[in-house]
Amino acid sequence: MPDYSRIFIDGRWVAPDANASAEVVNPATEEVIAHVPMGSSRDVDRAVAAARGASEGWARTPAKERAAALGRVAAGLQERAGELAVLATDDVGTPIGLSRMAHAGLPLNNFAFAAQAIADSADAFEGIGNSRIVREPYGVVGAIAPWNYPMHQSTAKVAPALAAGNTVVLKPSEVAPLTIWALTEIIEAAGLPPGVFNLVSGDGPVVGQAIAAHPQVDLVSFTGSTAAGVKVSQAAAPTIKKVSLELGGKSPAIVLPGTDLPTTLSQVLQAAFVNSGQTCFALTRLLVHADEIDEVETLLAAKVAAMRLGDPREESTQYGPLASKAQRDRVTGYISSAIDDGHRLLVGGPYRPVGPERGFYVQPTVFTRVPAHARITREEIFGPVLVVQVYRTLDEAVLLANDTSFGLAAGVWAPEQETALAVGRQVRAGQVQINGGGFNPNAPFGGYKQSGNGRENGRYGLEEFQEIKSFQL
Repeated sequence: MPDYSRIFIDGRWVAPDANASAEVVNPATEEVIAHVPMGSSRDVDRAVAAARGASEGWARTPAKERAAALGRVAAGLQERAGELAVLATDDVGTPIGLSRMAHAGLPLNNFAFAAQAIADSADAFEGIGNSRIVREPYGVVGAIAPWNYPMHQSTAKVAPALAAGNTVVLKPSEVAPLTIWALTEIIEAAGLPPGVFNLVSGDGPVVGQAIAAHPQVDLVSFTGSTAAGVKVSQAAAPTIKKVSLELGGKSPAIVLPGTDLPTTLSQVLQAAFVNSGQTCFALTRLLVHADEIDEVETLLAAKVAAMRLGDPREESTQYGPLASKAQRDRVTGYISSAIDDGHRLLVGGPYRPVGPERGFYVQPTVFTRVPAHARITREEIFGPVLVVQVYRTLDEAVLLANDTSFGLAAGVWAPEQETALAVGRQVRAGQVQINGGGFNPNAPFGGYKQSGNGRENGRYGLEEFQEIKSFQL
């Protein structure tokens, strides 16, 4: 088991500046399973100094050598995949089947793709007239990751940043950090030079703020709430550094008349309640035609009631607890407030579901025929709450879909794919699921409006960490 009392700076596990620590709680049992350091700004200073010291050497390292190092990390992730999935389940509360795919499988893909991409583009340049265009690393990257998909969101930053020749200071969330210690062990075993990768744990107001504001950090990549993204941007502004933001969502699922409703609604519920709704691109607003609302409500009530809720370590569990008591209380607060406001509750509610006696569980909940101005329609709840809205014309459906300050994701279901694509083109969102199309981890991921800026994953994610230089010949 990793030594969670230490942080990783300049190729060594070292004691943090202070003795403060945070409890890590298993959300299914409510038991404390670890303590991790709450770092300080001085820890950030040490880590950034190490990253700065290693920056020039890592940037000059041939791309194929960097690719080989990242390939060793990918091999380490593959070797420990089973362990990582269980660790994430205990840390986040994600059902074990999803943990294998998202918490273990996606990080492996992130490193394997980054390694291959940088190896393939080692000597690539673009010619424009008498100019030669090259891509170079920014320098020191500050990566600030969330708690809902801690390994995936961390590696979606760390892998392409390292591949591009940057050095990294990573701050994981203190809520669900345990897989990041395992990732750091794997990176250490892969033999990257000291200072190329550094880990400093702690909270956003101290460690996150120090990373964002640090004058020797050249780029900040942040994933989290829109409110926190504003604070990161404000902290980074005086140094005019690049800030990439992957923020919140209140994403619509537009169901056009004539689809196979039982199949469509199963897919919508999967997209809404994945990871217990703790997913930034969850489709949490369902838009259905007035002629189909009665049938939709009947099907939704039955499908939600049939969901298998329970111990996330059990293979049959579809739906686990929320990641923390604070998140459970936040979500149930939204549900209670919506009921008090008179919105129509179809299924679920704010009370503990039948079954588990412990754990931060919330009933999968659906409100129906909710107006566009309602708080539960407009704010990101980040839990298992689906809001059903009714439209009467296609134009009204598109207007409702775009009537949000967010623009991270959307979904469109239609009898014909071309119709769904045409509607999807009208939705202001960074990625649109068409008739239940699956998540592609190598396609660009990011949002419009207050859902952020920049893109992660695949080639576009690699380019996010590359400066552009032109030579006039």
